[in-house]
Amino acid sequence: MSADPRAAAAAAAQWLGAREHFIDGAFCPSADGERRQVLDPATLETIAEVAEGEGADAERAITAARRAFDDSDWSRRPAAERAQLLEALAALIERDADALARLETVDSGKTVEESRWDMGDVASVMRYYAARARELGPDAPLEAPAPNARSVVAREAAGVCAMICPWNYPLLQASWKVAPAIAAGCTMVLKPSELTPLSTLRLAELVREAGIPDGVFNVALGTGARVGAALVESPAVDLVSFTGGLASGRAVMAAAARTVKRVALELGGKNPNIIFADADLDRALEHVLEGALFHAGQICSAGTRLLVESSVHDALVDALAARLERIRLGHGLVEGTEMGPLISEPQRVKVNHFVLEALEAGAELRAGGVPATTGFDGAFYRPTLLGGCDASMRAVQEEIFGPVFTVERFDSEAQALALANGTVYGLAAGFFTRDEARIERVSRALRFGTVWVNNFNVYFAAAPWGGYKQSGVGRELGHAGLDEYLETKHIYRSFESSPLGWFGRR
Repeated sequence: MSADPRAAAAAAAQWLGAREHFIDGAFCPSADGERRQVLDPATLETIAEVAEGEGADAERAITAARRAFDDSDWSRRPAAERAQLLEALAALIERDADALARLETVDSGKTVEESRWDMGDVASVMRYYAARARELGPDAPLEAPAPNARSVVAREAAGVCAMICPWNYPLLQASWKVAPAIAAGCTMVLKPSELTPLSTLRLAELVREAGIPDGVFNVALGTGARVGAALVESPAVDLVSFTGGLASGRAVMAAAARTVKRVALELGGKNPNIIFADADLDRALEHVLEGALFHAGQICSAGTRLLVESSVHDALVDALAARLERIRLGHGLVEGTEMGPLISEPQRVKVNHFVLEALEAGAELRAGGVPATTGFDGAFYRPTLLGGCDASMRAVQEEIFGPVFTVERFDSEAQALALANGTVYGLAAGFFTRDEARIERVSRALRFGTVWVNNFNVYFAAAPWGGYKQSGVGRELGHAGLDEYLETKHIYRSFESSPLGWFGRR
């Protein structure tokens, strides 16, 4: 990795060719010519300038996707053909993985090692859904209620999909939507975050190189207020898949309700990580760190809400505080960096406000709690540990989206479960114990879409991902992720029928 991260960041951004909307197989400027500067979060310096869209650009992209779905044979092609295209796209991602990882790092701020892991996962998701596409079988027969009839159930593409992606995992989250949509035969308009559009634009170039037909995959750049809202509200869109915060998810659901379109929401989480006294504490400590601090804690599934049994509380908290103080912050392209910056200065202000409010409410600062000095001007924040917390604190209940742990004590399994489930969220949870009977009890009792036992933040293409309660609606990944993009149709055919003769005969 480069000793001159600014030069390396400039080189990574320069590798990107197109910086415009991608509509109907071609890159094109915004209707009003507006542009947006994209910043490196580690330096807050401009690394690229891209098109900034509005509703008219969203409508152009929707029209292209609508035409590709309605007027071409895309959705009716053999699923095996779509599988081949996904495999071709996976191969291109693997070919360009290192350059894509560098682009993702300068765009989002995470370390390049994390970005490389992401690129491997993106290719894996593409290959997984290529395999699922090949499994899409013929119509499933039903037993008809009449002897001279045939009844089948068909699975068909949902139609035109609007995909609104977050800034924390730009390409990975996009793959969770794009791959199953292609496998199903849908067409799509993808809106990346206006903060992190660069790797998505490169994906558009790879989509074209892979041979995916024009209009199937489109990218509309811009803000949620201008472009995202137009996508959600359009009657020409059949399905909206949104990943982001709870407040935005509520707005998406309300807007989509006006045209009663299908909605899949992957929203936030406040994810408990429970440490029982019989756990392997050394192993638990490593997973506590890894489960919360990748991408500076800007992960919807970050296990930043620690629940620690009283008898081991002090030992674990002391060890965690010592480790947090030793974490090396810096530019993601610098060798030895363990954690990069937050995405922006407003995000750092938000994180710091949560910390200050918790301290005013009685929390104890055990580590961090201050912006970090790294030699760069980016939005760096020290990994922070707040002890002495209780469930009434906002920092315990709300998603901070930063490297901030809160710690609560418990004295019994029942108390731990009550605390863990006492949240409006239900995305993910984890716990550490050696007790086999407890593993079964607690796994079933936790009201979360994913539960990790003696680990944290493990995800892969075959495992469904999504939340209970206000963490969302629907699932991504796994077979369930493909089902989101398929409609179910019943077809009933009579070969010979005898009318009842009911109307107008008496």
